[in-house]
Amino acid sequence: MRRPELYIIHGWTYTVEPWKRTLELLKNAGINVKMLHVPGLTEESNKVYTIDDYVKWADENIPDGAIALGHSNGGRILLNLSIKKPGKLSNLILLDAAGIYEVTKKKKAVAALAKLGKPFKKIKIIDKAFHRLTGTTDYSRAPENMKKTLANMIESDKNLKFEDVKVKTYIMWGKNDSITPPRHAEIMHSKIEGSELKVFANWTHAPYISNPDELAKAIVSLMARILK
Repeated sequence: MRRPELYIIHGWTYTVEPWKRTLELLKNAGINVKMLHVPGLTEESNKVYTIDDYVKWADENIPDGAIALGHSNGGRILLNLSIKKPGKLSNLILLDAAGIYEVTKKKKAVAALAKLGKPFKKIKIIDKAFHRLTGTTDYSRAPENMKKTLANMIESDKNLKFEDVKVKTYIMWGKNDSITPPRHAEIMHSKIEGSELKVFANWTHAPYISNPDELAKAIVSLMARILK
């Protein structure tokens, strides 16, 4: 019998090493996990990416009818893929996903400066702002093209219409997520018809770091339901 497959797109991080424990547990549970390495992040690139570039990349690397999980920015990519390519995925799992556009002074400043290509490493307050937006501790090491790419990702959320997501969607969220707060999960749940939402009390924005065993257990349980 073929092992069930799960495709994962990670968030804004430059290494998937922190996912190691969760991935091992999933594989031990009989799930064939495919972690896709996002260009410009865990795969080096000099290109400035748009959301359309990432949707095309995801479409090329995920087979039709697959089950896919997106964390943070990975969720943003899969949401856009599901809208632009209806029927591409059989099931979508959103883990503390990005995609909700909220106008804040911080976001405006970050997006504007990213487009100008200013030297963020020398501006501590901006570096901290990017850290808050991305949930990564190593943003200060990011090349200029990826700072501009992040600005493109944030800007793309203005056009993300959750009502157009027609794939069966499961939303998993950390109650202690301070990067994409739980209210974002509620908004997505209310707008994606037929979606399911589960909030986990002790999880942060990156449960693969804070609660890897619990995350793996939750994914295994969900996969069993999907494949039943």
